[in-house]
Amino acid sequence: MSKLRVAGIGFTAVTALALAACSSNDSASSGSSSSAPAPAPSSSMSAPMSSAASGDGVTTNADVFGPACSQLPQGNEPGSLDSMGPQPVASAASTNPLLTKLVAAVKATNLVDTLNSQQAITVFAPADPAFQALGDAKFTELAGKPDQLAPILQYHVVGKRYDAKGLESAKSVESLNTAGGPVKIEGSGENMTVNGAKVLCGNIPTKNATVFVIDKVLTPGTTKN
Repeated sequence: MSKLRVAGIGFTAVTALALAACSSNDSASSGSSSSAPAPAPSSSMSAPMSSAASGDGVTTNADVFGPACSQLPQGNEPGSLDSMGPQPVASAASTNPLLTKLVAAVKATNLVDTLNSQQAITVFAPADPAFQALGDAKFTELAGKPDQLAPILQYHVVGKRYDAKGLESAKSVESLNTAGGPVKIEGSGENMTVNGAKVLCGNIPTKNATVFVIDKVLTPGTTKN
C-alpha cells in the first residue's frame, strides 16, 4: 500500500487515506470465482463457501453468510444481492435496508464519492441497531461534527479487499484510520467477530468492496496495546 497521507482532519483525512488505499491493490484475476450467482441465502446458512480462490477478496452471492442476510430484499429489488453487486459500495449501501444510519453518516461527511472511487476495499458496516445504541442525540451530534465522525467511519474501512477466509487468515488488519490501531478478527463463519462485534451478514459483494454487516460501531483505539 502506498503511503497514506493525512492532509488535515475529518473528511480531508478520510479522503487522503482512502484515495491512497486504492493504489495498494492490484487487479488480481477473479477467474476462479463461481460463474453463476446463487439466490440470496437463508438465515440457516452457517458458513461462507468462498469462491475467492485467487485471494483477491472478491465474493459472489453464493458466499454470503449470516443470520441477517435473509432480511435483504430478494431478486432484483433495490438492496438485494443482485442489485448491489454491480454498484460501488456507497451506492450499494444506500439501498441496503440494514444500513440506513451508516449511509446517513457517510453522507454527513461527504464520503460517498470517495468510497465509490476505490478499487478494492473491505467495509465493516454497522447495522442500524448499532448506531441506535449510541442514542439519537449522540448520532445527531456526531453527524454535525464531520471532524469527529470521519475518523470513526475511517476505522471501518480497510484499504485491501478481503473475503471471510482472508480475514480469518489475517487475524488482524489495518484500517484507513491507522492511528486507531489494528482491527482484530476472531472466529470463523457465523462465529466470526470484528473487534468483538458479531458478523450479521458477511461476504456481501459490491463492485469495489466486500462488505461485512456487524452489530456494533467500532471504536478506534480499543485494540491498541
